[in-house]
Amino acid sequence: MMKKWRQQVKKFLTDQMELPPDVMMDLPRITMIGQIHIYIENHRGVLQFSNEEIRLLLSQGQLLIKGEQFVIKTILPEELLLEGKIDKVLFINE
Repeated sequence: MMKKWRQQVKKFLTDQMELPPDVMMDLPRITMIGQIHIYIENHRGVLQFSNEEIRLLLSQGQLLIKGEQFVIKTILPEELLLEGKIDKVLFINE
């Protein structure tokens, strides 16, 4: 109950102060360039990686990216740049 209330307060503050939702609500920011690059900010870590799949932990659920010839070009505590042929980007809610 308390967690839901906190989320409602964050959403209200985000709306009232006109802040980007990813800043206040701990959401991932995902930027894709065609099917060849994907840049993810505000993730919580890599759960699984192969040249055909990467699974990232988010504050709410997971992000699954499927494709071919994946290479992690940059990895920082909350940022990741992935290159390859991206076929699917799926949010998995827990």
